[in-house]
Amino acid sequence: MTQVRPPLTLRDVSEAARVSEMTVSRVLRNKGDVSEGTRQRVLEAAKRLGYVPNKIAGALASQRVNLVAVIIPSMSNMVFPEVMTGISEVLEETSLQPVVGLTGYRPEKEEKVLYEMLSWRPSGVIIAGLEHSDASRAMLRASGIPVVEIMDVDGTPIDSVVGISHRRAGQQMAQAIIRAGYRRIGFLGTKMPLDHRARKRFEGFTEALAKAGIEMANHAFYSGGSALLKGREMTAAMLQETEDLDFLYYSNDMIGAGGLLYLMEQDVDIPGKVGLAGFNGVELLDGLPMQLATMDACRLEIGRKAAGLIAARATVDAGAEAAPVRIALEPRITLGDTLRQT
Repeated sequence: MTQVRPPLTLRDVSEAARVSEMTVSRVLRNKGDVSEGTRQRVLEAAKRLGYVPNKIAGALASQRVNLVAVIIPSMSNMVFPEVMTGISEVLEETSLQPVVGLTGYRPEKEEKVLYEMLSWRPSGVIIAGLEHSDASRAMLRASGIPVVEIMDVDGTPIDSVVGISHRRAGQQMAQAIIRAGYRRIGFLGTKMPLDHRARKRFEGFTEALAKAGIEMANHAFYSGGSALLKGREMTAAMLQETEDLDFLYYSNDMIGAGGLLYLMEQDVDIPGKVGLAGFNGVELLDGLPMQLATMDACRLEIGRKAAGLIAARATVDAGAEAAPVRIALEPRITLGDTLRQT
């Protein structure tokens, strides 16, 4: 983890682009008569350095507003609303207000959202994940603003980090399944090129199986559409492809719930013939006829801890350096009704 550096200035960009500060200002404000070659040189230098224009320059002595930029992939599932609840609970006791930007799991969208939010010089940034584009990492490092990456601790953070080890979570679930006596195991989840946390759980899960001498019997991935419907469809297809499966591990509770409903309709003995488990510990599913085995992702606590770090840093002088903090929370497995008790 690295110390937060002072924010970049127009002079830094002008020196890198070998032009005057006035020229840099004109280019970034898209005003004035500047040649295309010079404009491209300035924009390239600004992107390489991670420079973001300050829209409140000169307006406030602190050069910061009482906003906390919260950058997350989505609000359409049950994961991030609970994180936001934790953030809001802590910040409402301060003068800080959260402002949310959504990235849709797309690095290029994250760059755009980050650029706009940093231009207002918030008092802090809370951003999901540890994987970002080079441009996004440059902007975060160069901002001089406290940054807390959330949800995941498997990697190298820019500043502070709060989350769980998703690789370890996958390993722990695999070990619980093995202890319960299951051996023919299938995995169903979201497509993973951009869902890094699901990928790490899958890697940890398969590593633990391999260590026990078990090869995953089948796996399937999906993107888009209703998670419940996808869970039903994928479960039916996988059981047809691999008839001797005795356990299905889902990358999240929502597709797991779809699989559970399908198996109950087929009068399958759960967890005797087929066991199931998901991930996230979504309370919405507590009303199902059977409780799905799952793992709590500590979402509420992640939000609270991250907001607490930002609030504490906001009380420190903007120019003062603070040591980065790493908070790794420990999720817990709930066996429910779909994983045999051991």
